Amino acid sequence: MAERRRPAVYTIPAHRAFSDALAAGLLAQHGDDPMALARGIILVPTNRAARAIADAFVRRVKGGLLLPRLVPVGDPELDETLGSALDPLGAGADIPPAIPAMERQMILAQLVQRARARSGVPVDAAEAIRLAQALAHALDQLLIEQVDPRRLRDLNVRAELSVHWQKALEMFEIIWSLWPTVLAERGMIDMADRRNRLLAHVATRWSQTPPPGFVIAAGIASTAPAVAGLLRQVARMALGQVVLADLDQTMTAEEWDAIGPFPPDPLTGIRRRPQETHPQYALKRLLDQMGVAREEVALWRWGGGHDARAVRSRAISHAMLAPQLTAKWRDLKTAERSLSGISALEVATPAEEAQAIAIALREALETPEQTVALVTPDRALAMRVAAHLRRWGIEADDSAGQPLSRLPPGTLLVALAEAAADRFAPVALLNLLKHPLVMRGERRLGWLEQVRRLDLVIRGPRPAPGLAGIDRLLAPRADDRLALVRAQVAAWWPEARALLVPLEQAFAGADALPPLLAILRETAGVLSGDAVWAGHQGRAAAALFGDMEAAAPLGPQDAGAQAMPALMERMLGQVAVRPPQGGHPRLSILGLVEAQLQQADLMVLAGLNEGTWPALPAPDPWLAPRIRQELGLPGLERRIGVAAHDFASALGAPRVLITRARRDASAPAVASRFWLRLKAMAGPEWKTADRYGALARALDHVETPSPAERPMPCPPPALRPQKIAVTDVDRLKADPFAFYARKMLGLSPLDPVDADPSAAWRGTEVHRILQLWAMEDQRDPAKLEARAEALLRRADAHPLMRALWAPRLLAAIRWIAVQVAQDSREGRRILLVEEKGEAVIAGVTLNGTADRIDRLTDGRWAIVDYKSGKPPSAKQVQAGFAMQLGLLGLILEHGGFAEKNVTGLAGAFEYWSLGKKGEDFGYRESPADPVGKRGKIITADFTASALDSFSDAVGRWLTGNEQFTAKLHPEIPTYTDYDHLMRLEEWYGRGGNG
Repeated sequence: MAERRRPAVYTIPAHRAFSDALAAGLLAQHGDDPMALARGIILVPTNRAARAIADAFVRRVKGGLLLPRLVPVGDPELDETLGSALDPLGAGADIPPAIPAMERQMILAQLVQRARARSGVPVDAAEAIRLAQALAHALDQLLIEQVDPRRLRDLNVRAELSVHWQKALEMFEIIWSLWPTVLAERGMIDMADRRNRLLAHVATRWSQTPPPGFVIAAGIASTAPAVAGLLRQVARMALGQVVLADLDQTMTAEEWDAIGPFPPDPLTGIRRRPQETHPQYALKRLLDQMGVAREEVALWRWGGGHDARAVRSRAISHAMLAPQLTAKWRDLKTAERSLSGISALEVATPAEEAQAIAIALREALETPEQTVALVTPDRALAMRVAAHLRRWGIEADDSAGQPLSRLPPGTLLVALAEAAADRFAPVALLNLLKHPLVMRGERRLGWLEQVRRLDLVIRGPRPAPGLAGIDRLLAPRADDRLALVRAQVAAWWPEARALLVPLEQAFAGADALPPLLAILRETAGVLSGDAVWAGHQGRAAAALFGDMEAAAPLGPQDAGAQAMPALMERMLGQVAVRPPQGGHPRLSILGLVEAQLQQADLMVLAGLNEGTWPALPAPDPWLAPRIRQELGLPGLERRIGVAAHDFASALGAPRVLITRARRDASAPAVASRFWLRLKAMAGPEWKTADRYGALARALDHVETPSPAERPMPCPPPALRPQKIAVTDVDRLKADPFAFYARKMLGLSPLDPVDADPSAAWRGTEVHRILQLWAMEDQRDPAKLEARAEALLRRADAHPLMRALWAPRLLAAIRWIAVQVAQDSREGRRILLVEEKGEAVIAGVTLNGTADRIDRLTDGRWAIVDYKSGKPPSAKQVQAGFAMQLGLLGLILEHGGFAEKNVTGLAGAFEYWSLGKKGEDFGYRESPADPVGKRGKIITADFTASALDSFSDAVGRWLTGNEQFTAKLHPEIPTYTDYDHLMRLEEWYGRGGNG
C-alpha cells in the first residue's frame, strides 16, 4: 500500500472536547461500515485515555458498536506498559523479555548498597530502595531518549561539578557498568529498552505491510524517539492519521520560535535552554522528530458536541506566551483577552476550598445531562471534596486513586513495621492494636474495649522497651487508682502478646529482608483474619507483597529492622489503588494523567498553588542538571510543561472554575504561575466566582453566636464532698469549678501517651527514692546517693531522665544527704516518711501525706515537703494559698498521725527544694518565720492561719451554698486541666466575667 507524500497530522484545539471530537470524526469517516471501525487501531498514550475514548464512542452511538482496537503506547515513567496488540508481534520480533519491575528494583538496590558501602558511606535498605528507584528512573530516561549511558565516560564537565555530583556520577558509572551483565545473565532487557525495540519493530513492519484497517495515533505527546518514529510512520501511511491534542495553531511564528529549541550561539557555541515549561514545547519537539512542520498540521474538522467558543483557544495561547513576549498583553484587545466561561475562586483555607468546590459540583449536577469533573493533583483536596459530596448522597470516585500506603491494608503493614522497629513503644503499639483491620468482625468490639483500657494504663512516660516492658507495666502496684483497669488488661494481655511475640522475635534476630517481609505478612494476616488481603485494596497489597517476597533475596542485604517502616512506606507508596466503579455517572474526580483527553461541561481545576499545580520538580540524585543538558536529556522542568499542557487543555471546557486557597495546612501559599498568568493577561476581564466561597462559609455560619457564660454550678450541700486532701484546698479556693469537675464530676485528665517526664512525674520519682531510702536503708545518709543511682539505672527509667535530669538530681540528693547528716548531729531525727494522716477539722475530714516529719530537739515537730522546683512565695502563702505545710501541721496537731506516736505541736515548716540556687542544687525555704520577717507568717501562728483559711473555704464551698465559680482567682497559678471544660476562651475577659 502506497504511502502519502504529505503527512496526515491533525490537531483538535483546546476549546473542543478531544475524545468526543475524535469519536465524531472517526464515525463520520468510517461509520457507514461497522467492520471498518472494528478493523481500525487507535494508538493512545495511556490506559486511561483508551477508556476515555471508548466512553466517547458509547456517548455518540446509542446502539451496538464494534469499537476499534485501542492500544496504549505506554510510558515507563508512569508505569504504563505497551498494549498487548503491539506485544508480541509474531515473526520477526526476536526481542528478549523485560525484567520484572520489582526484581529490577531489588537488584539495583543491592548494587547501590554495595557501591555505597565500598565508598565508605553505607546506607540501610530503605535508603537503598529510594536511591534504586531514582536510579531506575534515570536509566529509563536514558533508554527512552536512546542515549547510550557510555557517553557519560566521554563527558568533559567533571571539573565543573561539585564534589557531591562527581561522587554521584562515579557511583552511577559503577552501577551502570554492572547492570548490563546482570541483564545478560538473566536473558532480559529493561522494559523501556524493550518498548523502544517493539515500537521500532512496529514502525518497520507497518512500513512494509500496513494493517488492513485505519491506524490513528490520538493524543500522544511523548517526545521519546521510538514513539516519534512510530508516529512518523503512521502519519505517512495511506490509512494512517496522527491527531494531536491542543497544538496551538494561533501562535505567530515569533511566538512559536520563542519556545525553542535554539541553535548554538555562533560566537560562543553555547545553546540557550529551551522553554521546557511551555505547554507547547513537547508538541513542538515531537513535530520536529516526526519531520513535520506546524504549517502541515491540519485542523480536525469535527467537534465534540459540547465545545467552547473558538476564541477561548486564542485567549489560552496568549496566557501561556513565553516570558519574554508577555509584554504583548498590554496591547491585547478585549475580545482576545476575554476568558468568558472561566471564573476564579480564591478562598482562605483548603477546607473552605473543598466545601466551595463541592457546592459548585452539586449545583452543576442539578442540570440534567450536564457532566462535571474536578481535576486536581492534590489528592487530599480530592478526598475532602468527595467527603462533602457524600453528605448530600453524591458518591464520587477519585479515578487517580490513593497510594496504598494511605489505605487500610498499607497502614496496617506500616504500623506493624513501626511497632516492631520501635520495640512496641506506646504510640506505635496502640496505633497497631487500634487499626480498623485488626480483629475485624465479631471479636473487634471486645478487642477494642481491652485496647482502650490498655490506652489508659500505658499513658505517661514510656515503659521499658519490648513486650516485656508492657508486662512490667501491667504488674500490680500499691495505691493504684487504675488497679481494676490494670487487672482487666493484665488478664487480656497474654492473648494479644501471643500474636506479637513472633514479630518481636523476628525483628530482634533477623536483618535479611525475606524473613522480615514474611513475618510482616504472616502477622498482618493473623491480626486481621486475612482481611488485609481482601477487597480491591487488599488484592493490590497482596500482589505487591508477592512481588516483594519473590524478589527480596535479590534485594539489599542487612536490611535492618529499623529501616523497615521507611522501606514499607516507600514500597507501598508507589502503588496507586483506584476505586471500583460505582460513583455518580456524570461526575468525575481526576488526577492530571487521568484528565488527559477528557472534558466535561464544567471543569473545576483546583489546588492552583505553586508546588501543587505545577508540582516542584523532583530532584535527581544521580545526574546533575549540567550532565542532563550535555546528554540531551529533558530537563527536570519538563514535567512543569506537561502540567501546563494539561492545564491549558482543561481550560477549553465550556465552563471552567479555577480555585486556590491562600494558605495550606501550615503556611501561606503562593499562587500557581498558571493562575498568575491568567489573571495578568485577563486584566479587567478576570471573572471571580466568590459566591461559591460565600456559600461555603454560610454553611457553617452561625447567625447569632452564643458564647458560654462563666460556669458557676451550685449543687446542694448534701451532695458536696465531706472529705478533702490538703493538695486540693488550693484548687478549691483559686478555681472552685476545677475542684467541682475533679471531685464531684470525677473527671481526671489523662497523661499523654509516651510523655516526656513532667515536673510532677519527676517529683513522684524523687518521693519514691526518698521513701525507699527511708524504708529499706534505715534513713542512712551514706546510702541515699546509691539508692538514687540504683533507681535511675533500672530498665524502666525514662531515657530523658537518665540523660538530662540525673546529674541535677544526684547533685540535689547529695545535698539532702549532707543536710540529713548535719540535722542528725544537731539532734533532729526523721520519724515519718511518706506518711498518711487525717483529722476532722471544720466539720470535714482533711487528709494528706507528709513527705517527712522530723522530731526537733525541743519536742515539737518539723513538717518537710520536697519540691523538685521553686517553692511557693511568701506572698502566696500570706494570701491564704499554698497552705499545704500548715494544713499538714493542723492534721498533726489534731491527732492525725497519733497512730505513729506523732502528737503535739508543729514547730517548723520547711520546703526542701531540689532546684538550683546560686551555683548549687538544693536549698531550704520556709513559708513561716519566728518573728514574721520578709512578710512571712509568724511560725507560732502558722497552723492557726491555715485553720482560718481552711475553715473559710469549707464553710463556703463544702458545708455552705457557695457557687463553684470558674477561675475565681485567675491571678493564682493553678493547673489548666479544666479550661476547655469551662470554655474559658468564650467568657474570660468579656465584660462582667473577667
